[in-house]
Amino acid sequence: MENILGSTELTVEKKHTAVNIGSGNVEVLATPVLIALLENAASQSVIPLLKEDETTVGSFISVSHLAPTPENLKVFAFSKLIDISPNQKEFTFQLEAYDETGLIAKGEHKRIKLKKDKFKQKSKNKLFSDARNSAPVPFNM
Repeated sequence: MENILGSTELTVEKKHTAVNIGSGNVEVLATPVLIALLENAASQSVIPLLKEDETTVGSFISVSHLAPTPENLKVFAFSKLIDISPNQKEFTFQLEAYDETGLIAKGEHKRIKLKKDKFKQKSKNKLFSDARNSAPVPFNM
């Protein structure tokens, strides 16, 4: 398999901090923002492998956020495509993120290839689902 790499970067601003996002109470890069950055690197990297009516959606992510990044530092997110399923519908990526001082995160991510219109319709159908008025039952309680 050829090397398919993705990358994206961000300068951490107040709006990207855990305090602002609601994922913590310190003014450092929020883990949800870091994960979105990593997902973006992966999703953008496989666009050349897709037909015009296709997209990918995240189906799995496991990330270890190893070090804090304060405001005003740059963050660099990288993805490397390491596997494509035999049916060509699942992509698996190795992930790494760095700030200007070193490694801050690593992990694995999977994306599923699907038809855009079919996926959008499936999402819209939920608005008319009878299950919509049911209370969720977490953990099969």
